[in-house]
Amino acid sequence: MLVLVSSIKLVAEIALMALLGQWLLGLLAGAKRDGNLFYQLLQVLTRPFVRVARFVAPRQVLDRHVPLVAFLLLGFVWLFTTIAKINICLQIGVAQCR
Repeated sequence: MLVLVSSIKLVAEIALMALLGQWLLGLLAGAKRDGNLFYQLLQVLTRPFVRVARFVAPRQVLDRHVPLVAFLLLGFVWLFTTIAKINICLQIGVAQCR
């Protein structure tokens, strides 16, 4: 169970960092961000999470806000898995969690 929770937490962390990097690079690159190779790479990494967020979000949410929804959903997933990991580690012992 600890491996499953840790794996989900790791995927959420990677996706959160990719979304944050995409946002920062979008700020720096401006209107030319779509031609940036690294921005396109981050888009490929975050596309599955953004699609899930588009599916979950109501239709009133604008398409440009969907990455923010994905970021918030992943933030909640990360928070819940962190709490679950702490609970598991307290049950089995902290020494076995290392």
